[in-house]
Order: sequence, then C-alpha cells, then structure tokens
Amino acid sequence: MKLYQKAPTPSSRRVTIFSKLIGVELDTVEVEIREGENLRPPFSDMSVNGTVPLLVLDSGECIAESIAICRYLDLAFPNQQNLFGTSAVEQATIEMWQRVVELKGLYVAFQAFRNISKVYEDRENCIEEWGHESKQRVTDFLPELDARLAQSPYLAGDALSVADITAFLMLNVVQGGLKIELGSDLPNLKAYFDKLATIPEFS
Repeated sequence: MKLYQKAPTPSSRRVTIFSKLIGVELDTVEVEIREGENLRPPFSDMSVNGTVPLLVLDSGECIAESIAICRYLDLAFPNQQNLFGTSAVEQATIEMWQRVVELKGLYVAFQAFRNISKVYEDRENCIEEWGHESKQRVTDFLPELDARLAQSPYLAGDALSVADITAFLMLNVVQGGLKIELGSDLPNLKAYFDKLATIPEFS
C-alpha cells in the first residue's frame, strides 16, 4: 500500500504520527498540492475529495480522509496503543474530544490561515475578514482546552489518544501559521503542547 501525501500538511502529519505510534511503516508518494497535482488525474481519479492524504491499498481500494485512514491502520495492524480507546466510554470520550478539537480548532484555524494568507487564492475565493473572524474564534477556543487540561494530562483522560494528535497539529497551525502565542494565561495548554513535542513520533 502507498500513502499519497504532502508531508508538512496537518492532515498528512496526522497519519504519519499515528502510523509511527502504532509501529506501521508506510511507503509514501509526495503530491504537489500547491501546483494542483491533487486536482487532476491520476490523483483525482483515485480520491473522492481531491485532498491529501490518500491511502491506496494493494487491492487498489482507496481511502481518503486522515481519520478514516488512521482507523483502517488501527484495525489492519493490531497494536497495544489504543489510540481510539478500548471500552465504550473511552472510545466515546476520545471521539468527542477529537470532534471538538477538529470543529472548533483545527478546521477553524485552517479557515483563518487560508483566508488571511490567501495561499490558495488561485483556486478559491479568499475572504480576509472571515479569516480574521476565524482567527478570533480559535483564540477564544484555546481557554476551553486549557481548562480541560487542568483536569487531565491528555484531552480524553489519562492516556494519549488520536484526539491529542489532532490537538497538537492544531496548536502548530495556531502558533506557526496564525502567530497566536500560548502565553502565561494558558499554562496547561502550553505545558501540554511542550510535552507532546518531546514525543519522538510527533517530530
């Protein structure tokens, strides 16, 4: 199987971090998304949404969307990491925080960065005002995560999960792309990010 990706993108990094944590080595193919390679054949013929990452199995079946790919890898390669949880409560809690961080954090940060930077203005309508509004929404979301991390070492509880991978990547966009500082008013979130950054698989 092969993973079609653009290595620096958060979605591709999510699969890379996940696969490393469960001990699965993937053959990768770089897709030049800035040049629009993902929007034309042969990639567009394989992908249902024209985005990276895309996992192509040896059977020829294709799986798009990073969380869907992670779920496939987790089931196809049994491991003891339990990044999606084990019990019903664990799985539901992880899924809950995964969705919260995606919908209120990562996706909103994407919108902020894309609309402010206009990096893809050749293929989408960029609205700078919406970008700044999205940036403010992300800024307002960070204290919610800080409060949660005052209660537990990881988002879903005592153990690392896929929700933490998503949060780590969101915080990379927040700090790098949007220049939002994790200051003294967010001590739990800053300590959490620094802790995740020391995990070799997250580098």
